[in-house]
Amino acid sequence: MPMPRDSATDQGTASDDQLLADYAAGRGGAAAEMTARFLPLAYRLAFRMLGQAADAEDVAQEAMLRLFRQAPGWQAGRARVGTWLYRVTANLCADQGRRRRLAPLEAADGVAAPGLPAEEALTDRARVAALHAAIATLPDRQRLALVLRHLEGLGNPEIAAIMEIGVEAVESLVARGRRRLAEVLAGRRAELGYGGEDD
Repeated sequence: MPMPRDSATDQGTASDDQLLADYAAGRGGAAAEMTARFLPLAYRLAFRMLGQAADAEDVAQEAMLRLFRQAPGWQAGRARVGTWLYRVTANLCADQGRRRRLAPLEAADGVAAPGLPAEEALTDRARVAALHAAIATLPDRQRLALVLRHLEGLGNPEIAAIMEIGVEAVESLVARGRRRLAEVLAGRRAELGYGGEDD
């Protein structure tokens, strides 16, 4: 899963900091490259927090506009671009000030591996939909911590930086979120195709 580290260093392309500097300097193609690199990150987090594709698109676009505006004054090494973008996206989601219904099942990303038999694919889709629905019941800060930790794959120190709280507070939010998810999903194990306690 993508992490808010410098997303280009493994690929031999411009670092995130350099890409922002290139955009600020007017290098052709930098805006398109920034969009390709960062828009999916912002959209994915917004969708997981808001549950509606249209709302997620609006938030992701606003987050990208703010990143473009930030580029001329960006100070390399001061913060990671991905961390900054996660924080801005999370704040924009919080500004929505309301909970929305979960997006339709078809909109869930990564719901089933290609080539699965139909029954397994449907079970996987039902599991993903149930997880998204359960996550949507969490308080905002627990939801954000859990999404960043388990769906975005970030470490607790990075989440602490994004949420501007301590690592212990992140651990507490994640633990409480997990307990709540377990409670919400406990009665649905058989329905979701989990046979035994170890599944």
